[in-house]
Amino acid sequence: MPGPDPRVPVTVAVELERLHGTLEARFARVDGALALLVQRSDQTDKQLADMESRLYSLERTRWPVAALAALTAGVGVILGVWDPAGL
Repeated sequence: MPGPDPRVPVTVAVELERLHGTLEARFARVDGALALLVQRSDQTDKQLADMESRLYSLERTRWPVAALAALTAGVGVILGVWDPAGL
């Protein structure tokens, strides 16, 4: 009856080391991909904040346009009534 093969533990150790290396490489790849996603998310947050500030400034300056349109319409109505009346 032959004894256990002495090469089996070495083979298992070599395969485990190879598996460890493969997993380490894959985790590094996933870590890099996650870092890229975080960077893109930060850029998107920055762009969103910039767009919000630009929109706020446009909303702030919008009310004079409406007031100017109402004033122009009022002057147009007054001139439209005044000219045919001959005043």
